This record gives sequence, C-alpha cells and structure tokens, in this order.
Amino acid sequence: MRIFMRARGKIARWNDEKGFGFIAPGSGGNQVFVHIKALPRGSRRPETGVDVSYEIVTDAQGRSRAENVRLAGSRFSPDPAVTAFIAGSLFLAFVAALVVQARIPVAILWLYLGMSILSLGMYAMDKSAARKGDQRTPENTLHALSLLGGWPGAMFAQQLLRHKSRKTSFRVVFWLTMLMNTAALVYLLSPYGSAYLGMLDQMTN
Repeated sequence: MRIFMRARGKIARWNDEKGFGFIAPGSGGNQVFVHIKALPRGSRRPETGVDVSYEIVTDAQGRSRAENVRLAGSRFSPDPAVTAFIAGSLFLAFVAALVVQARIPVAILWLYLGMSILSLGMYAMDKSAARKGDQRTPENTLHALSLLGGWPGAMFAQQLLRHKSRKTSFRVVFWLTMLMNTAALVYLLSPYGSAYLGMLDQMTN
C-alpha cells in the first residue's frame, strides 16, 4: 500500500445512506473514492461541494481511495456514539434505580435491555443490507422496537454505525417513539398508572 502527499479537493458526490462518495481533486484528474470511516470521529457529515484535504492511498490492486480526510472548517466535537451511549446508559441506570426502590417490576428493566440489544442488532443488519444491496429492514420495524423500549440501543446504534442518523423523516419519528415510550413510563409511575403497574407486577411474579 502506497500513501501519497496530502491533497485538496471537493466532495463531488456523496451517498449519506451508504456512507461513501467521491472527491474531485483540486488539481484535476479522476475522482477519488472516500468512505465515511476515512473521516475522524466527531467530525460533521460530508456534503456535496464541501472543500476537503486528504491523503491518497493505493492498495496492491492499484485502486486509490482517500484516507485521513478533513473537512474545511471542521472542529473537534465529542464523539456522537459516546454521547449516545452515555445518555442511554444514564436512562437505563435510572430504570434500574426504580427497580431497586421497588417502584417498578424488574421485568421493565429487562424489557429495556432486551429491546435495546435487539435494536442494536437490527440496525447492524440493516446497515449491512444497505451496503450489499440486500432486502432492508422496514423502518416501521425499527420504530416499533424503539417504541417498545429499545430506543437507548437504537440511539447508540445510529451514531455508532452512522446509520439512519441523518434522514430527517426517520429521526423525527424516532424521537416521537422515544418520547411516547418515556411518557408511558412516567404514566406508570403516576397514581393514574399504579393499577396497571400492579397488574404487571402480578403477571411477572
């Protein structure tokens, strides 16, 4: 593998769903392939027309690609995946505290954990299918998992895998499912939801 000197250019094409695109070199010539993994964690997403600097790497087959890509004007920001993991973990810790205080049955904690793990797996499968061009997981399925308590895992998966993290329509519905699920938990903790909480406790004991 050979690495050439740093070059400059512009993002000529970018497929945010699949996480790759092409750079038009400022000096002219063939466009250079670039994958989202060539950008540092915490940088903003590439967009068509944005100026970049990069290193050109050539593999044993003579194929070129961009590595160590920097977007013009980019500044370091916290890794979104780490932020999402911390936020989800804090929520699950809150649910665990409610279990310890005997305010909710332990089944609810297991539900959040199980659905979060399942959501992470489903996002990974859908990401893989998007890359290979295989049949995708319906968005309604991903939203249903979030609504049923898998949103902490889904939130982490979106940022870790850089999947479904930029599609506005999907993100809006995702946040709605998260709010609806959280509202349901708050309702169960209220005097109005105590009867349902008691029924759930009896069913799981």
